[in-house]
Amino acid sequence: MKTPQYRVAIVGAGPSGFYAAEALLRAQKDISVDLFERLPVPYGLVRFGVAPDHPKLKQVTAVFDRIAAMPGFRFVGGVEVGADISVETLRGAYHAVILSTGASLGREIGLPGESLAGNHQASDFVGWYNGHPDYRDLAFNFSGERALVIGHGNVALDVARILLKTPEELRQTDIAAHALEALSESRIREVHLIGRRGPAETRFSAKELLEFDALSACDPGVEQDDLPANAFVIGEGFDSERRASMDVLERFSRHVATKERRCLFRFHLEPVRFEGDERVRSAVFRRNHVEEPSGQSVTIDTTLVFFSVGRRTMPIDGVAYDRSGGVHANRNGRLVEQNGVVPGLYTCGWSKRGPQGTIGTNRACALDTVEKILIDLDSLPSPEDGAADRLVSSLGRRYDTPLDFDAWRLIDSAEVARGRAIGKPREKFVSIDDMIAAARTKGIAC
Repeated sequence: MKTPQYRVAIVGAGPSGFYAAEALLRAQKDISVDLFERLPVPYGLVRFGVAPDHPKLKQVTAVFDRIAAMPGFRFVGGVEVGADISVETLRGAYHAVILSTGASLGREIGLPGESLAGNHQASDFVGWYNGHPDYRDLAFNFSGERALVIGHGNVALDVARILLKTPEELRQTDIAAHALEALSESRIREVHLIGRRGPAETRFSAKELLEFDALSACDPGVEQDDLPANAFVIGEGFDSERRASMDVLERFSRHVATKERRCLFRFHLEPVRFEGDERVRSAVFRRNHVEEPSGQSVTIDTTLVFFSVGRRTMPIDGVAYDRSGGVHANRNGRLVEQNGVVPGLYTCGWSKRGPQGTIGTNRACALDTVEKILIDLDSLPSPEDGAADRLVSSLGRRYDTPLDFDAWRLIDSAEVARGRAIGKPREKFVSIDDMIAAARTKGIAC
């Protein structure tokens, strides 16, 4: 087999990692790509971030499967860069390394009482109900009747919707078994979706808002006391998406509640503190719209709060970090440190630009980074011949079976079979050991 002229490593098998691999393999150069992932399974945010009741969004994995079938592509699962191997080790074996590690950490808001039990990052809850191995052992207290979700984006909508769906609605999805069991016993009947600004400043999509109309046991509503007189006036320069979401929210504000559960949209409430002894008992907010210049205080009793106010990238040893942006320090995709650009080290996706845009947005972001690599490629130091193959071979010896894309197909088949047996589209393995066991047993469900 002919040795490729250029070897590129990509760290992180989410959408941006796959799109970067595709762009490199389609370039008019002799390039091979090794895609490293710390879990035995690929797809990142699509598998562990997309809500279980959004199966159409997960169909993009068919595109990733076609990329994985391209000549020159190799998937290397079960390897955590920064822990199992260093970034420097990768740089020594490849012409270029791309970090596409996403934004797995929730942002804190830094208020008194934030660390009380019952306060959680929305990203942790999302990982838990999606069966991510890192979050499977978390526990959430669903014994109260009211939960708060602080943040006005689509992830906040996902959290509220999952909390308010009935067990029958959730049972038709690929939600993790432990989450379905816990939520089936939930006493939550009311979720407040709380934001600091008005309806015009939300980041909701109209399509996701409309899903609340279709919930079998939940009515959407708007707290009228939060709104100034002109709250739903559509200003100049609003795009069609903003206008559509405003129309839906205005309709919600006139909705008459008749069902046993309710999602209440709250506006112009700025969090001040969280009260309780060891566990949160209430959250205190300040009204901030112009018709309340005194900053009236609003207290909402609750035992469960989720913060959905942004995400940041997990730092990696040996890689400079932009703390204000919560991303790997970079200049348009090229990694930087104090002395300037780091040769051969790049980033793309959320670890480049922050958690913005849709899954498809990552394609343009990846293409932009790959353009930089193609410009730089001939000037980058060359690794020793065979260095990448030796590295991948040594990593593969840690398990009885290589965690390549064939191994993922076996895990995938086993999960689908497990789900089919109980009427679900998929029953995920939620531990790394079980994933590896499924690969070793050639797809026989465990």
